[in-house]
Amino acid sequence: MIPPRSLPRLFAGSSDRPNSLAQHHEIFGGSTRVANPLEELRASGLLGRGGAGFPTAKKVELLRSQRGHHKFVVVNAMEGEPAAHKDFRLLSTNPHLVLEGAEALANLIGADRIAVCVARDNPTLVNHVERAVHERARQNSRGPAIDLHTPPWRYIAGEESALVNWLDGRESLPQFRRHKPSILHIGRGAALVDNAETCANVALITRYGAEWYRTLGTTGHPGSTVVSVTGAVVRPTVLEVNVGTPLRSILESARADTSPQAVLLGGYGGVWVGPELLDAPYANDVLGERGLSVGAGIVVALPRAACGLVESHRVVRWMAHESARQCGPCAFGLPAIAEDLAQVIRGGRDGVSARTRLEQRCASVEGRGACRHPDGVIRFVRSALTVFATDLDHHLAGAPCAGARSRQRYLAVPSLEKEEELVWE
Repeated sequence: MIPPRSLPRLFAGSSDRPNSLAQHHEIFGGSTRVANPLEELRASGLLGRGGAGFPTAKKVELLRSQRGHHKFVVVNAMEGEPAAHKDFRLLSTNPHLVLEGAEALANLIGADRIAVCVARDNPTLVNHVERAVHERARQNSRGPAIDLHTPPWRYIAGEESALVNWLDGRESLPQFRRHKPSILHIGRGAALVDNAETCANVALITRYGAEWYRTLGTTGHPGSTVVSVTGAVVRPTVLEVNVGTPLRSILESARADTSPQAVLLGGYGGVWVGPELLDAPYANDVLGERGLSVGAGIVVALPRAACGLVESHRVVRWMAHESARQCGPCAFGLPAIAEDLAQVIRGGRDGVSARTRLEQRCASVEGRGACRHPDGVIRFVRSALTVFATDLDHHLAGAPCAGARSRQRYLAVPSLEKEEELVWE
């Protein structure tokens, strides 16, 4: 049994190998369960850990209200963000905690099948999860069936409607949804989609209850959370932290640069923040007062020697490549935004014109996509123009910062076909 008020929780008993089902029961207890799991989930205040931060209990209640048989629980472990590693770490240490949480969700909504989705491009993780699913099936013949699915990896493939679309036998593309949350379906069956970390937290809450769960975190964002820390670090690191821990302390624990020029919060659809926020609590209820959130649990430290504009351009260009290309904002808007930003970085008179054009293009594209992918890129670009304003002025004046010419890069961007570097005149 894990101590009531301590960390780690999600990584309790973790080692270099995935815990077996027997080890899982030894660590977390074999039969401990709360009497009313839905009420405990409501009282826990658990927010989804996939990025949107939607209350998990409300999503469950929405699915419970749906009639019909053959409901599904979908465990989203696609991890499409290049800077994210938390799904891999969690499923490589405590896979049964994730599966147990998925089973608890299935019982709450009346689902008879669980679809665990892991990108086929990650064969090590596929193997870990496959073994855990088989082990669980051998020891528990009752309850919802668990199926492992391996969609192809793409950034947008992890978007919940794209994932459900693929499970329904169609292309891995986001579906247009005017309002969220909305009910997704596989065939005629309603589907509840939660990411791996959310499922693991559900398992803990249905074992130990809301009061125990809320002994960590803040009032509006309780519990612990998993953070992927990359960038200016000794090595990419995954940490479980108490929600509300200052951002600077997270960097220190990850052996990252604790005095960076900026930090990227929430991944490649997130925002850059300056050093003035390093001592802010890492919690949605606090960051939300500044229009920010922890997003998908990604923190990237950018050192002072780097050029934030060049780093941002690499991401924007990749995000344009990764778009669904099923609407104008993705197919045409994002590549044009990437080109505008490249021209801004080159500077000079053309750069000044490009900056104006970039701001106008962002305004015309925002909110017009079939999904939220363009909006995330625009949010990222706008934060870069604000946080790196001093470097921006230097570039536009034709005197780019020293970091722009450096070959060292800090944001992980998968290779693109016909990759081209910016040409400096």
